Amino acid sequence: TLFSSQFMHGGWLHILGNMWALWIFGDNVEDRMGRRLYLVFYLACGVAAAVAQALSSGGASVLPMVGASGAISGVMGAYLVWCWRSRVTLLVPIVVIPFPVKVPAVLYLLFWIGMQWLAAAAASGRSVNLGGVAWWAHIGGFTCGVLGAFFIRPLTEREAKLG
Repeated sequence: TLFSSQFMHGGWLHILGNMWALWIFGDNVEDRMGRRLYLVFYLACGVAAAVAQALSSGGASVLPMVGASGAISGVMGAYLVWCWRSRVTLLVPIVVIPFPVKVPAVLYLLFWIGMQWLAAAAASGRSVNLGGVAWWAHIGGFTCGVLGAFFIRPLTEREAKLG
């Protein structure tokens, strides 16, 4: 269903990747919203993600859609609106040792959503198989998160001036 699919995953790496992203971005968004509103927001982003993926495939996909990444993409979208001046730490593998690198959140998130659009475009042409990833779910969730962030708690006048 639209809700239960958000709590199922395609393996340990899938769930670890989702939990890592939620750990990085989720606490700041939850702090701004409060626990109850955050839960509603998270689930709504997950539903929006599933709807976006279903619309993009025309309901013709035979692959089940599982995972929280659409909802987490919504959290990332809200983080972009509210915390864009923050820095996030990436682990860049040098040979086999992960090297932490701090980058501006706005650059990381814009790069990430750009990659989702590129992958969705490539997968839409059916010329390439990209592993059954629900790219449009990521885009739909992220879009819901950005719009929801403005609707739920718009930026204050002071925050807008800082940008």
